[in-house]
Amino acid sequence: MSAGDIAISVRNLSKSYSIAHNATNHTTLAEALMHRLRRPMQRAERETFWALRDLSLDIKKGSVVGVIGRNGAGKSTFLKILSRITEPTSGKIELYGRIGSLLEVGTGFHPELTGRENVYLNGQILGMRRKEIDRQFDAIVEFADVEKFLDTPVKRYSSGMYVRLAFAVAAHLNSEILVIDEVLAVGDAEFQKKCLGKMGDVAKSGRTVLFVSHNMNAVASLCDSAVLLNRGKVEMIGGTMDVLDHYSSSIESGEYFDLTDHPNRSGGRQRLLKSVQFFDETGNKASVFKPDVPMQIQVGINATPRIRAPRLGIGMTSGRGERVFAVATFMSPSPVPPLEGECLLTCRLQLPALVPGRYSLDIGLSDGESNFLDAIYAAAAFDVAECNYLDSPHPNFSEMGQVMVRSEWEFSRRDQGSSLQMLQPQL
Repeated sequence: MSAGDIAISVRNLSKSYSIAHNATNHTTLAEALMHRLRRPMQRAERETFWALRDLSLDIKKGSVVGVIGRNGAGKSTFLKILSRITEPTSGKIELYGRIGSLLEVGTGFHPELTGRENVYLNGQILGMRRKEIDRQFDAIVEFADVEKFLDTPVKRYSSGMYVRLAFAVAAHLNSEILVIDEVLAVGDAEFQKKCLGKMGDVAKSGRTVLFVSHNMNAVASLCDSAVLLNRGKVEMIGGTMDVLDHYSSSIESGEYFDLTDHPNRSGGRQRLLKSVQFFDETGNKASVFKPDVPMQIQVGINATPRIRAPRLGIGMTSGRGERVFAVATFMSPSPVPPLEGECLLTCRLQLPALVPGRYSLDIGLSDGESNFLDAIYAAAAFDVAECNYLDSPHPNFSEMGQVMVRSEWEFSRRDQGSSLQMLQPQL
């Protein structure tokens, strides 16, 4: 690849964060204040977490590149550095052209300004002149389908309206490089299809697109190449299907999640949580489940020293960061005995009828009622497969919450008294 063919050049890119760990765990505000008064000079231990480490790659002009990887792989950090939202710790990036970014719903929007004003504000942030924005304004409004609310402050927009307008601005203004994170999950199925079509048009026009998504079908249909990130490093670069096959094989093998050096650790200073693995109801390793099926979650613990009264809690979180449910050993009628040495705790549960997507687990371990020993946010993740669980002619439920619920409906006229006509569910 010659220098003139490159849109993005990345060399030895690294990004680190400093994470604080409290030596003492407090359960109330009063305890925390008293501890600060008694030990004003005590400082929390700090750990360096590398979100990216020595990442190097070149992106060709006019290419559509999918950036994939598990939660915590470094995808969003990479795009934020590309978009100049955050500075790298070391390394450099060279961009050959103006960059337009859509990293989260309403990126660059001011909540008090109207939709019209935010279109011009966003365009100016991207380096566009007013005449350029004027030429594209009608197309932006038509694509976003927000003409009725164009002069309404965007703080009153729904999340769907936000993302439609934000995507329309980023896609229609003439930046040479378009960077899109996993924001299209907010829109409905029709709008997602519309966005993918527009991204295809953008690519055909010779502009470069970086697309981060957990939707492997979208990556396969849109991208001509892909980058797989793993723990802040490039694991594989190549043709889209080759990279997706490699990624899928690692997921479907029921991957063993090693928690020893997990970056999202908090709670106590002890690294007692060692591993997580998922199994289906027959005991086979799995990482993709259907809605409303049994699941087994196996947590490895290094109980050294001995844990006298162990309590393990698991919280399940959606891809939008919302808690779905939580389970814990103290909720079970069978208490967990004292733990010592290398141990495995297995939780058997019935998954709810979850909306298809990716879900992560937060895990916490304590000794007694309040003494947290170890806790990890987003310790592991699994996927709920796409399926028409409700046998509905409209199977997309991305805007309807986190759980699919079966229902039946009755219809009657007031003048018919008790005469009822049963209707089939129409969801």
